[in-house]
Amino acid sequence: MASLNALKRTGKRPYRRVGRGQSSTRGKQSGRGGKGQTARAGNKRRPEMRDIIKKLPKRRGYGKNRGRTFNPDRVQPLALSLTRIDKAFQNGAEITPATLLAQGLMGRGRWQVKIIGGTTEKKFTVKGCTVSASATSVIEKAGGSVAPLVVVEKAKKAKVGKPAKAGKKSE
Repeated sequence: MASLNALKRTGKRPYRRVGRGQSSTRGKQSGRGGKGQTARAGNKRRPEMRDIIKKLPKRRGYGKNRGRTFNPDRVQPLALSLTRIDKAFQNGAEITPATLLAQGLMGRGRWQVKIIGGTTEKKFTVKGCTVSASATSVIEKAGGSVAPLVVVEKAKKAKVGKPAKAGKKSE
């Protein structure tokens, strides 16, 4: 059986009384640091960064102050040069995102690819990839072909207006 002197306190410690002389651990400045503005009661200074932000001009309208390039639905495609594709594939190969993944030219999570300029002498058939104008001309000059990419856009949600209040005529 435990004796009374072996019991541990489980409750909250009492508040430490500050400013009770130098021999106490909270004497002289009583935990407030040195002198000055920060040692005084009522010190409430705003952070500097907030003042800088508040001085910046704002653009009018809802949602206009976000980054202009921000679009959460847009997926950044992986840019692949024709020179890298030329080294990885043989003449007459069909290039799709699946074959690029099999060759290790793109990661598993990426399914949008854009083929950009470079050099090649091989005939390639490109399907399911976006191709830049310069890369298209190089592929077609070598005797290959580029299938047009079919883009399926997400259906946008229809905006639902507020219900008309009673007593007002709806138009």
